[in-house]
Amino acid sequence: MKISIPKNIFYQFLFLLCISIPYLDNFELTIATWSIAFLFSIRNNYSVSILKIIIPFVLILLIATVVSFNYEYQNYFVIRDITYLVKPIIGFLVGYQLCKRNLKNALNLAVSTGFFIATCHLIIIFYAMFILGITNVAGIRFHSGFFSDYEIYILIILIFHKKFGLEYSKKKAIILTSVVGFSAFMYLARTNFIQFLILFLALKGYFEVNKKSITIFTSILIVSLISYSIVLYINPRRDSQGVEELLYKIKVAPTEPFKTKINREDYKDFNDNYRSYENIMTIRQVTRDGIGPTIFGKGIGSQIDLKQQVMLGDMNLRFISILHNGFMIVFLKSGLLGILIYLYTIIYFFKNPRTDNEVVKQINLLFIATGVFLFISNWVFLGFYNLTETKTILIGFLIAYREKFKNEK
Repeated sequence: MKISIPKNIFYQFLFLLCISIPYLDNFELTIATWSIAFLFSIRNNYSVSILKIIIPFVLILLIATVVSFNYEYQNYFVIRDITYLVKPIIGFLVGYQLCKRNLKNALNLAVSTGFFIATCHLIIIFYAMFILGITNVAGIRFHSGFFSDYEIYILIILIFHKKFGLEYSKKKAIILTSVVGFSAFMYLARTNFIQFLILFLALKGYFEVNKKSITIFTSILIVSLISYSIVLYINPRRDSQGVEELLYKIKVAPTEPFKTKINREDYKDFNDNYRSYENIMTIRQVTRDGIGPTIFGKGIGSQIDLKQQVMLGDMNLRFISILHNGFMIVFLKSGLLGILIYLYTIIYFFKNPRTDNEVVKQINLLFIATGVFLFISNWVFLGFYNLTETKTILIGFLIAYREKFKNEK
């Protein structure tokens, strides 16, 4: 039996590595790995499509850098902010470059990587539950991960694999979809559930305004309101475990990122609505310094004073430079001008080339759904600036893959 090794196996390994490393939740390792992959796969030319999504992030970084000359920040926070703000740029480029190196089997590579990550995730969950004896939702998520945008995208591609030109046997499709789907569900992340719903509806064609789509969205709204009313009626406890713990998170979800008044002396109110507290303090502290910081921000290295020590991850902090809200972090670093530029990175996904190619149509629908999802993702989960997200690589990857069909035509 002859074993053939693909000529591009090195670039396939780089892609697997770049997608997998962020799940270790070590930002320094992630940025180092992505940077090395960028250097090893760098190209002589880039398309207008990839430049359009990269340039806004470069401008945000440039504004924040120029503004920082007016302040004296610690070098450590300046360097750290630069790496945070440059991460989406590197992600898009790495995905684009690695797809160009793997065009013949691009989507198969993306799916195989998702299956590998899902398998690892399920093994970790098994270890946490049956070896360590952890049964509560918070403990399982702490050990196995809090969310996975990448697996949601791969799950959607698997559900609609025929439309993406992936010719899997029925048995293989079921196995891949089941493993990735169960893994994605076990993150028990509210944002991922919303992400899946948005992507699924888009791929089903329900984002086109017609009688059927209006009926579907009306039905979803009614079911959501009834379901939330039931959760309120059940009134799950704050310190509960298992299903009740998840229900409590659903109960507080509508107010968690949008509340405008928070009592810092009330432990429950403060912790349940901490994301809102960050937003309040950011807006208050940036605008109080005048029109200049409001328009141009306070630059790289700037921080927000939380007015008290807060346990974030494994650190007890009062001053923070990275927030939970993507819009707020851009506002802090580059002001309202940065926000306007950042909004373009969302609008970008609604402007797609017209085509008769079925695969390109599906990628375009994925991008439209991504644009819708980004409004939610940026408000509660940092959007493209999340330190452990990998969707920038996948998006850059899909931009390059879409160009393949344009070039073939």
